[in-house]
Amino acid sequence: MRLGIIVLTTCVFALPMNAQRPAPATAPAERDTTKAVPTPIPNEMSSVTDHTIRIGGQLVPYRATAATMLLKNDKEESIGVLYYTAYTRSDAKDPSQRPLAFVYNGGPGSASAWLHMGAFGPRRIVTTDAAPTPPPPYQMVDNANSLIDVTDMVFIDPIGTGFSKPVGKGTGKDFWGVDEDAKALAQFISQYVSRNGRWASPKYLIGESYGTTRSAVLGDRLQRDGMSLNGIVLISSVLDFETLLFAPGHDLSYELYLPSYAATAAYHKVIAAPANMGAFLTEVRRYAMGDYAAALAAGATLPADRKAAVAKQVAAYTGLSEDYLLKADLRVPLRQYMAELQRSRGLVTGRLDSRFSGPLPDLLTENAPGDPQSAAITGAFTAAANAYLRGELKFETQDRYVMGGGVQWSWAREGQRGWATTTYVGSELTQALVTNPHLRIESENGYSDLATPFFATEYTVSHLAGLSPDLRDNITLKYYDAGHMMYLYEPALAELKQNVARFIMNPAPATARAAGSN
Repeated sequence: MRLGIIVLTTCVFALPMNAQRPAPATAPAERDTTKAVPTPIPNEMSSVTDHTIRIGGQLVPYRATAATMLLKNDKEESIGVLYYTAYTRSDAKDPSQRPLAFVYNGGPGSASAWLHMGAFGPRRIVTTDAAPTPPPPYQMVDNANSLIDVTDMVFIDPIGTGFSKPVGKGTGKDFWGVDEDAKALAQFISQYVSRNGRWASPKYLIGESYGTTRSAVLGDRLQRDGMSLNGIVLISSVLDFETLLFAPGHDLSYELYLPSYAATAAYHKVIAAPANMGAFLTEVRRYAMGDYAAALAAGATLPADRKAAVAKQVAAYTGLSEDYLLKADLRVPLRQYMAELQRSRGLVTGRLDSRFSGPLPDLLTENAPGDPQSAAITGAFTAAANAYLRGELKFETQDRYVMGGGVQWSWAREGQRGWATTTYVGSELTQALVTNPHLRIESENGYSDLATPFFATEYTVSHLAGLSPDLRDNITLKYYDAGHMMYLYEPALAELKQNVARFIMNPAPATARAAGSN
């Protein structure tokens, strides 16, 4: 039985749903979803510039299009203006045959600037790895790991992010929900493909964090509407939000987070460095779903000696003291772990990327007060997006580029009946594979990701119902020695580029690595 809406609101919004930690929320007047007076409908805008970049010894010419598109309701009334940045290789002999990837971040309510300016766009903001990036001037460089050499890309800022906003009679409630969001992006993608003559192109969805939730629903919707996809790349996945909840009476999250806690403890040298990290994490996975799961399932009937033995082993994996674990009844939620792991050093541990640390002002606090990874990079990415779009791409607007935050999201689903549930979109991903048996899925996972832990993704994938062995072979999992935004670590960025490029260039399904392997 899944958890009720009260748990969803208090837990999910407080933790994983701000996966690309945004700038402060927009002022209420700018986000009024009950506005009585329609907002003026602007004309669509477009700025086209030409550039070149050298990737792997190859000089790649490309065209950048910074533009807006009007979205309409069922009455053909314009209700939203969506901003996007498209990159197309300008020396392609037949653009209609070239791969086309639609890219977005998560939140929900996060702009695409993170993947755009940090991972796959042709220009990248340089940040300091696992530490705060100094204030401006920032360094913008050509991105040698851009995907422009293998695919055209369209970076999408959903309504309420970037320069995208409701217009006319449109309000936030038309866009800010699981199904409403997918419907809006499906309309945009269909219009973009039609306007640019790309129906014959191989098509890919690339999403991060909540963007992976979006991809499952959007991919299923697009294919039901007749647009077949070649592949979906899931970066730091969350398909089942119950795996991220630390709710009273539900133990699954504690089990699924244990390997990520262990990887974090090893990185910060709170426990001895394992001789082989892969073998170590396989051991922790096995223990998490074995003795640890059995101990938690026993609840109050767990004998004291058995509880002490489990506390000792979990302490060896996580770096927390046996006494602390016993007082916590063997269950340590994420925010408590972030505060406790390096408390003796006066530090709080990162959530999006646990390799990051920051000051812990209140050494007696029970829960981590924030996320040092988010604080370390947000200023740099905000400046990069604004300077680049307005400067190099010459997109002229007086609007503020909204990195994220402030959307009033609805988790209610179309056709939902009975008790409210946590969001689960594994069924949509399954249906997308059943509808299109040639569809391939690749999941990119960071060992230091405490927002969407890798073992939770493995668990969700291994529990997708209704998939034949052949269709399961269409799903591949990849791993990185970094966090939620693994591309912030340059060696991981290079590896991510290599994996995603190979995924796009090799259309044949590959045998998936079994969930739980390294």
